[in-house]
Amino acid sequence: MKEHGFEVLMASADGTGREDAIRQEGCPHIIIPMTRKITPFRDLDALWKLYRFFRKERPDIVHSHTPKAGLLSMIAANWAGVKIRIHTVAGLRFVTAGGIKRKIMVTMEKLTARNATHVWPNSFSLFEYIQRKKLVKNDKLEVIGYGSSNGINLQRFSSTSLETVHINEVKKLIAYEPQLTYLLCVGRIVRDKGINELLWAFDKLYSRNDQLRLILVGSFEDDLDPVSEVSRSILKNHPGIIMTGWREDVEYFMSLAYALVHPSYREGFPNVLLQAGSMKCPVICSRIAGNVDVIDHENTGFIFEPQRKESLLQSLEKALSQPEKLKVQAGNLRVKIERYFDQRVVHERIKQRYMELLPAEKKKAIEKLLAVI
Repeated sequence: MKEHGFEVLMASADGTGREDAIRQEGCPHIIIPMTRKITPFRDLDALWKLYRFFRKERPDIVHSHTPKAGLLSMIAANWAGVKIRIHTVAGLRFVTAGGIKRKIMVTMEKLTARNATHVWPNSFSLFEYIQRKKLVKNDKLEVIGYGSSNGINLQRFSSTSLETVHINEVKKLIAYEPQLTYLLCVGRIVRDKGINELLWAFDKLYSRNDQLRLILVGSFEDDLDPVSEVSRSILKNHPGIIMTGWREDVEYFMSLAYALVHPSYREGFPNVLLQAGSMKCPVICSRIAGNVDVIDHENTGFIFEPQRKESLLQSLEKALSQPEKLKVQAGNLRVKIERYFDQRVVHERIKQRYMELLPAEKKKAIEKLLAVI
């Protein structure tokens, strides 16, 4: 957007990726201390800070991502008089919650939508779910292009872009041996990412074949949605499991893996499947909204039933017994991603939609600036 005449300001909670984002995007960033949990007093403080920020900067568009940032920024932007308020829905946390917590989360989603002028689910399956649950008025709902919040950088996620030195570093990290078979899971190590089921299934497979390895690339989170005690024990003691912690260089692990396993309970439009598909790393994933927008069962990957460990085990057994079929599926997935989810195409569609929403004088100002450039 910056390259196409927009002045972009970024805001988020602080975190490990902040400096990388500033360096990569070349746009100013401010910290708004938001939490992922329900923390009323801290949330009110963040809401006030966002309101003051919007009143000071007077943005034409506020575009939010993630549930908490969406709720706070859509309310604050509405109060501050911002005319174009867009919220991207990239998953619904209440899907895996129950009781009073679920009711609170549903109310939060509805409140976010009420204060937004446009709500963009990042997949068609998520769009249909939101419609079915009547979370958002139909005239606010829209999927941009074929889905995805950001698309995928096909230049980065390509085997031809990998550096030999870096490949060797990753091999050393995981004690790589060519005769072993590596399964890969990328994401936070929490319950609703399907880690309990994955660890159970892998343990069963390993008991029959000790040449298998499971690489877990992601942060272990023990406060928001912890895994079971059984899973903790497996993570601590299992000889076939490799935990790397949070990493940015996931494409290097995908280049070495036999397949990516993505057993998540809920998604919007999972970037990790686009990343794996771009690397021609075969995919085995759960049948949930978002995943099914990327993976066609038996054509571009294998799909199993979510939260069902036996279904996951059967899919893994099938995938391990059919390596040639997996390669064909991975090739089909790369073609699909090139056609629909190239990041340049996704960015262009978002930019076009921004331009359509802006008033005429703002569009003329941007076009004039670009003409000068």
